[in-house]
Amino acid sequence: MPALPSAPLQQPKGKNGMADSREDRFVIGVGASSELASSREGISAHPDPIGCDFNLPLKAVFYPLGFAVEISTNCPEVLAAAEQNWKSFDKVYSAPPVQVRIAVIEGQGTYCPPPPNCRGQRNLVLFVASPYDFAVCDLTTGFASCWLSVAAVENAAYLRYHFLDATVLLLIEALYLTPIHAACVAFQGRGLLLCGDSGAGKSSLSFACARRGWTFVSDDANFLVRGGQQRIVVGNPYHLHFRESATELFPDLKAHCLTPRINGEIAIELATSNMPKILTCPQAPVDFLIFLNRGRSGPASLRPFSKERALVRLEQVICYGEQHVRDEQRSSLRDLLRAAVLELRYSDLHSAVDCLEALVRAGGRSRTTEIPSCTSG
Repeated sequence: MPALPSAPLQQPKGKNGMADSREDRFVIGVGASSELASSREGISAHPDPIGCDFNLPLKAVFYPLGFAVEISTNCPEVLAAAEQNWKSFDKVYSAPPVQVRIAVIEGQGTYCPPPPNCRGQRNLVLFVASPYDFAVCDLTTGFASCWLSVAAVENAAYLRYHFLDATVLLLIEALYLTPIHAACVAFQGRGLLLCGDSGAGKSSLSFACARRGWTFVSDDANFLVRGGQQRIVVGNPYHLHFRESATELFPDLKAHCLTPRINGEIAIELATSNMPKILTCPQAPVDFLIFLNRGRSGPASLRPFSKERALVRLEQVICYGEQHVRDEQRSSLRDLLRAAVLELRYSDLHSAVDCLEALVRAGGRSRTTEIPSCTSG
């Protein structure tokens, strides 16, 4: 954990509307005799040299992926960013909430920090961006503590991506979910995971499916709910992300502004609420896992894909947390592979969607994994 800076830790005082509505301003000295004090009353409170009792009077509950998270902070901009991330999600699961405490300190750091480094051991994971911007997550208890500078919070995209999503989804995942690097869409009530490495076409193909009347669940990352009898994945259907090159496949995207993503890519971000013809749902049952193999030419076709090979690829993102949690996540992936597992070879989106629609119609309600290959062209 970074050492506390030599400057006092001060609550935001109103820069850009980031003030607490109360008049109190709390200061933590960092010397050997430092203590938490109320500057208005002019008296010392009990010793608190590392800010364990730092006052975070603003609280709100959100439901990312349907799970409750309680956020406590001293900065309204933090709650505004959380609202922007998760306002469309409703409560689905009755699991105990995870808790995140975010203290924003004035007078530390002039510029927005770089993306944080992530390190972990057993149940602890740290995100460290600077001596003033860091978070520690306890994956066992579902608790995270974040200390951020005003400069980091003023960059809402940075805050949302690197600290809100990173900490909250990590806690929820460790307790209840298994991560899956795939897009998810559903057709006639049957869910398909579109799996592949970056650049395989997950976002583009899921969007092409959605434009044809499929239900959109997520374009890049989904999570398998552990412990259930059904193979249910949850995702974020409220935003779509594309590389700049997607305008070649979907010319109408040129009307939307290109936005530098926080990871350095130039991308297009769309809110599905602005596309009323797109059907969305935050979860779906999984009937098919489709591994994408995009080529330069040739008709779309589906072929058998080894479940052993599929498991190896899916397990690549299970790389942190206590061993028993990783074992539960791997076990859930083996259960997931009771679904049909196929490879889709394709070169254009239209024939790929045709091929997937034919697959679902041919499969009916059968759970068998023996789905015949199809060809479209």
